[in-house]
Amino acid sequence: MSDASASLPLAARIAGIAPPPTQRPRTARLDGTRFALLSWLVPLTIVLVWEAAARAGLLSLQVLPAPSRVLRTALDLIAEGRLVSDMGVSLLRAAVGFVIGGSIGFVLGTLVGFSRLAEALLDRSIQMVRAIPFLALLPLVIVWFGVDEGGKIFLVALGVAFPIYINTVLGIRQVDPKLIELGRVIGLDNWALVRRIVLPGALPSILTGVRYALATAWLALVVAETIATTSGIGFLAMDAREFLRTDVIVLAIVVYALIGMSADAITRTLERRLLAWHPNFSKSTA
Repeated sequence: MSDASASLPLAARIAGIAPPPTQRPRTARLDGTRFALLSWLVPLTIVLVWEAAARAGLLSLQVLPAPSRVLRTALDLIAEGRLVSDMGVSLLRAAVGFVIGGSIGFVLGTLVGFSRLAEALLDRSIQMVRAIPFLALLPLVIVWFGVDEGGKIFLVALGVAFPIYINTVLGIRQVDPKLIELGRVIGLDNWALVRRIVLPGALPSILTGVRYALATAWLALVVAETIATTSGIGFLAMDAREFLRTDVIVLAIVVYALIGMSADAITRTLERRLLAWHPNFSKSTA
């Protein structure tokens, strides 16, 4: 057995999945670069059309300021130190909430995925809580946590837990039973079976849940930062609303979008590294 094959998860080796080539052909890399550049064509076109419409007077400053004005506002706020500070606060809230909610979602998803008893005891209650909108919880969160950081982190953790929970359960249930049976035949104990077959097989679904959870984390954070607060990107937008600073509001939206896009790109890179043994992910150029 080659060193490359030995490093694959057992689930991949049993299924007969060959290791990916150590280096993609030059033409494949060039195609990947072209597609990456092409993916920016539509966003850049929208920004240019937006700028032209604003300069031509088709868009009012109070309705939608030009991208150049939003950029100047961003530079001014960075010079003041305000934008960086508020971004840091929002990122910290999102990170803490993501770790807490993601851990809870993964543990519960693993329990329910492996145990029908756990599913009977937990799944219905979890699905009922998942159906509650964030805005409906705001009054109760204020009663529970006041306007401290705990309430904001709670909302983020709550939103993150469900996508990871659902995709963890789905991933575990979709592992091929023949692989599990073959693992038992070759003498794997329960822990080795989980570690070397079930979790690697469920990993694509779990990482998809992480991507959904990151998007939900920012949605929950926007809602959370409407609670009385004095810092964060959400506060920056709410404060700008009071003074009709549309440029600052648009800037806050753009910052949320850029952070979310960056987090998604990190997750996709993680997918390609952790799932290099999987043919569908080893060919990905995204």
